[in-house]
Parts: sequence; structure tokens; C-alpha cells
Amino acid sequence: MRRFTRLTNAFSKKLANLRAALALHFAWYNFVRIHSTLSVTPAMEAAIAGHIWTLGELISR
Repeated sequence: MRRFTRLTNAFSKKLANLRAALALHFAWYNFVRIHSTLSVTPAMEAAIAGHIWTLGELISR
């Protein structure tokens, strides 16, 4: 992620901002992104979610 490199505009100066960005990234990775080897999201594979979430669903929760 670009937040870990200091030379970008996305650098987090506050720890709370970094935590929020990481939480959003992990949620997107597990609930929204379809993985090529699984053909579903990791959350669906683990039976945590029943469908692929939209980005709107992720943001509203």
C-alpha cells in the first residue's frame, strides 16, 4: 500500500488515519474483491458473507 511510503501524498501522519485506511483495505480485499484462484471473495469462501458486497455496501456498514 502507498500509505507505508513517505514520499507520497497518501502518507498517514496520524496513526488513526493509517488504521482506518488499513481497515478499509482489508475489508475491500475480503468482501468485495473476487480472487482468481477462489472465483469468490475470501469472506464467501469462509462462509462469512453470502454474496459479493458492492463498494456502497462496504462504505455504509
